[in-house]
This record gives sequence, structure tokens and C-alpha cells, in this order.
Amino acid sequence: MYSLEGQIAIITGGARGIGKGICEVFCKAGATVALWDVLDEGTQTADQIEKDGGSIFFQKVDITNKSSVEEAVSKIISAHGKIDILINNAGVIRDRSFMKMSEEEWNTVININLSGMFIVTKAVFPIMKEAGYGRIISASSINAFQGAFGQANYSATKAGISGFTRALCKEGGKYGITVNAVAPGFIKSLMSDSMPEEIIKAGIAQIPVGRIGTPEDMGYTYLFLASKEAGFISGITLHANGGAMPM
Repeated sequence: MYSLEGQIAIITGGARGIGKGICEVFCKAGATVALWDVLDEGTQTADQIEKDGGSIFFQKVDITNKSSVEEAVSKIISAHGKIDILINNAGVIRDRSFMKMSEEEWNTVININLSGMFIVTKAVFPIMKEAGYGRIISASSINAFQGAFGQANYSATKAGISGFTRALCKEGGKYGITVNAVAPGFIKSLMSDSMPEEIIKAGIAQIPVGRIGTPEDMGYTYLFLASKEAGFISGITLHANGGAMPM
């Protein structure tokens, strides 16, 4: 397994789902993880991972609030002196057909998924620049590329993240900062668990490897891109979907 020994990583939206999976894998790889979330559930997640031997701490952070983000970053720097890895995982869905989608539903998804990523990256990038090293990896989605009914807002943000990644990598490279994205496919989550069984089976039938993805699968995908060994990979969106769509 790739080692993150001695590295400090921020993982937004780490309380559950894919974010929790990334936290678990990164801690196993030796990183010290700052789990950021607005959910109090982050405390339980951090406590559980710590009991399993991980180095992790929870910070309740609203990524759409510049002051909240800057305060949390300042505390990390005071305690650890650096930030090596930023995982922009936090996101929401407000699915509704376009004709019925409200401006509030559009703005909520844009503000958290896209603007929140901007605010967090803006706070961390100068720290990585000064250090001459960094890994920034953000959550895109299979639906940024194939679209999905009722997800005009979500798909727009996830496509925007991939565009942001391609642009920022051109600014970060000379400072030793790589910038990438991960586009998950059908992943086991609270949302997928609530789907009717026939819908789940139909979704899996579209995946050549024959199974739904797991948060752990995503954790190892992020681990590769966060590793020092992936230093020549930048500006890409890595599709992790079991072969469900062309790359």
C-alpha cells in the first residue's frame, strides 16, 4: 500500500459514505487526517477510526463559509505546521427534474459542491505553494460525463470540478502541487441502500466488474493520487466505476 506516513490531510465531508472510506484508508496509510464536516456524526467517525489506531481529529467546518474554513486551516497549521493533502469530497444532491427545480435547489448544490470547493482550495493552496508540495483531489462524478435525469444542478457542479482540476493543475505544477479529480460510479451508500432492490440490480447489471463499488474502493483510488509516487499525474479525472462507461 502507498504510504502517507507523516503527512497531514484534510478530507471534507468525511463523516460518512465515500468520505469516511477515504479517512479510513488514509489513516491506515499513516496520514494524520483532519475530518471536516457539518455533521456531528463526524465525531463518532473520528472516534471509531482512532480506536482502530488511526491518527484523526474532527473539525466542524462549513465549507461555504470563508471564516469557518480559514479558522480550521489556522488551527491545523498551529498544531501541525503544514497541509500536504486536500480532498474536496463534500457535496450534496437536490435532485428534481429541471422544470420543477427551484432556484434554491440549484443554488444549494452550486454553493456546496462548487463554491465550497473553491473556498477550501483557496485557503489551502498558498500553504502548499510555500511548502513546494501538495496533492489536491476533488470529487467529480460519472454523471458529470453521462448526465442523469433530475441532476442538472449536480451534474453541472461535477463537470465544473473536472474543468477546475484541468485549469488549476497548470498553476500548481511549478510549485510541486498536483491537482486531480475522481469520478465515482455506482457506490454503496445510505442513498443506494434506500433504493428498491430491482433498481440496484439494474444498476449493477451495467457494471462490467459485476458489483457495486464501496467507499473503501474509492479510498484506495484517492490514496493512489495522493501518494508521492503519483507525482507525474496531474489534471486528470480518474474514473472509478467498474467499467460502466468509456474513459
